[in-house]
Amino acid sequence: TALAAAMTAVTEAPNFGVDAEESGIPSAYTYFGQFIDHDLTFDPASSLQRQNDPDALVNFRTPRFDLDNVYGRGFDDQPYLYDKDMHFLRGRKLTGARSNLNATDLVRSVVAGADGAPDKEQARAIIGDPRNDENVIVSQLQGLFHRFHNAVVDDNQGMGFEAIQRLVRWHYQWVVLNDFLPTIIDADTLDKVLPHLRKGTNVVADPPRLRLFNHPASFMPLEFSAAAYRFGHSMVRPGYKINDIVPPLQVFGRNLPLDATLTGFREFPANWALDWGRFIDIEPRSPDGPDRTQLAYRIDTSLAGPLGNLPDSIARPPFNILARRNLLRGWRLRLPSGQAVARAMGLEPLTDDKILIGKFTGQPGDEPVAIDTIGIPAGATESPFKDNCPLWTYILAETVESDVTVKTTAPDGTTVKTRKLGPVGGTIVAETFVRLLTKDSSSYLSQFPLWKPSMAVDGKFGLRELIKIALAH
Repeated sequence: TALAAAMTAVTEAPNFGVDAEESGIPSAYTYFGQFIDHDLTFDPASSLQRQNDPDALVNFRTPRFDLDNVYGRGFDDQPYLYDKDMHFLRGRKLTGARSNLNATDLVRSVVAGADGAPDKEQARAIIGDPRNDENVIVSQLQGLFHRFHNAVVDDNQGMGFEAIQRLVRWHYQWVVLNDFLPTIIDADTLDKVLPHLRKGTNVVADPPRLRLFNHPASFMPLEFSAAAYRFGHSMVRPGYKINDIVPPLQVFGRNLPLDATLTGFREFPANWALDWGRFIDIEPRSPDGPDRTQLAYRIDTSLAGPLGNLPDSIARPPFNILARRNLLRGWRLRLPSGQAVARAMGLEPLTDDKILIGKFTGQPGDEPVAIDTIGIPAGATESPFKDNCPLWTYILAETVESDVTVKTTAPDGTTVKTRKLGPVGGTIVAETFVRLLTKDSSSYLSQFPLWKPSMAVDGKFGLRELIKIALAH
């Protein structure tokens, strides 16, 4: 409880302006990370929905980067998701975003309320994975993947559904491997797993190196699912400005009106189309202007205030404190400490004075404290966390500072000091991702390792290019 409290910021208002806690990573990557998690795992209860989270660990889905969170059971088994030409069906028109003039909501169910009128708060999205509607941002990201699929259909007339699906999946896998991982993992750490990225070669000339996660079976280690891949929780801002029209919205909020938050699983207002230029640098914008690209918070040992007081619709006390839930889950799963994992990986672990808890901004008033000063019981002289840091916390504390350039109206962009996953966390995430891709007989790494994206823009294809193509459809 003491550590969770120290890892949770005080309640903060939604702020879309320049912020000392910002990284140089566009906010879209925060929610793309959530989207990836929903692709790899499936439990009928959402990770942010569970009331009794720590004991629920059943994965009903084979861990593959296959977009079954988008495609569900496919065109033949769920034809109601598509039109006769294999395009995803799209919902009502959304407005308010100048970079997203073709915006639409997801197709939703219609449930009558007590007065017989449609109940907007019960209008669930009809999609492959219900969790991709749990907040407004990931909901509209799901819609972008529908639109990207539709763009691939239009550009490949006469191609069958399975071939279209494979092409979309391979583009997505390319983004995961060649864009997402370099965005979140320190370059020196990632180079030890994917040397071709730094060398500018390919996976045939410079194959991936898997030193730790090289099991013949395809599975996700608990160190990944219950610790390392939860790094994204620290990247969440307290709130976001979604377009020019709508005031800043808090990401979640207890006792707030529903339309003051980004809480999903409902029909949100029709003028809530996301201006994706506010979430990723799809076009040059002023770094401090009113329509700036909002940057994710630093990967550090501090979570935004709203994540410490989730509403009852998502989680009831005491599981409404996200840091506490993560720590409790790791303890109940008997995960080793961060120091123990570092030693097992052949690394010199951080000393307690280097495992700092709090905001890594360097600003007055944000001074973090060493972990061995937290949670000392009455009458005791030592903290239970002395040389015994929970793995999730350790991974957030060991992040490495890098320079990241964000595209702005400045000729050469703006360089921002950004923390990325370090030797323990970065290695666990990178090796897990690469192993899942190499063990999947349908991935591009298995079937055609020299494949390159056919939808590339000026020879580049990442999350930015995927979004730009989707926005045009």
